[in-house]
Amino acid sequence: MGQKINPLGFRLGTTQNHYSLWFAQPKNYSEDLQEDHKIRDCIKNDVQKNMKTSPSVAGIARIEIQKRLDLIQIIIYMGFPKLLIENRPRGIKELRMNIQKELKLNCVNRKLNIAITRITKPYRNSNILAEFIARQLKNRVSFRKAMKKAIELTQQTDTKGIQIQIAGRIDGKEIARIEWIREGRVPLQTIRTKIDYCTYTVRTIYGVLGIKIYIFIGEE
Repeated sequence: MGQKINPLGFRLGTTQNHYSLWFAQPKNYSEDLQEDHKIRDCIKNDVQKNMKTSPSVAGIARIEIQKRLDLIQIIIYMGFPKLLIENRPRGIKELRMNIQKELKLNCVNRKLNIAITRITKPYRNSNILAEFIARQLKNRVSFRKAMKKAIELTQQTDTKGIQIQIAGRIDGKEIARIEWIREGRVPLQTIRTKIDYCTYTVRTIYGVLGIKIYIFIGEE
C-alpha cells in the first residue's frame, strides 16, 4: 500500500494536514478548487518571474489557503524569504495586486491577506530540495552529483532518511530510465511516520524529467 498511494494523502488526519482549509456548498466546490489552483500558480509564476538570474532557488515549501466569506488568508512558507522581498521594490503589495487581478476579486466584499513564514531548515523540505535538483539538472550537472549533494544538504538537518528518484532521458540517453538513491530509512507503509513527499517536473534540453523525493522526518 505504501508504494501505490500518495504518502501525503495516505497520512491525512494523522501526521499530515490539508493545505486548503475552507468549506463550500457542492455547487460551488469546483469553483473554489479552481480558485486555489489559480492562487498557487500565480504565486509560483510571480516569484520565479521576479527572481534574479542566479543559481539560488525560490524556496517555496508550501502554500496554505484559508477561506471565509469575507476573507482569503494565504500563508506562504519559504526557505529564503529575503530573495522574494529584496528582488521586489513593492514586495507583498505587488503580489497581492497580481492575485486580485487574476481572480478578479472585489476588495470591498472580499479581502485578501498574504503572510510569509520562514522555514528554519529549508533543505528539510522536499519541494525546496526538488527545486535545487531541478536547477542542477538544467545546468547539465550530472544527476548522480546532484542527488548526492541533495542528500548531503538533507543530512545536515537531522533527518532519518531520504529517497530521491529521477525518471526520463537522464543525461541525454536515448532510452528513458529510472534512477534512484536512498540514504537511511524511509518506511512508507507506517502511517505514524512523518514523510515529506513531492513530485517535480523539470524541462531540460534533453526533454522532461520527473523528480520524486521522500524525506523521513520522524515518528509521532
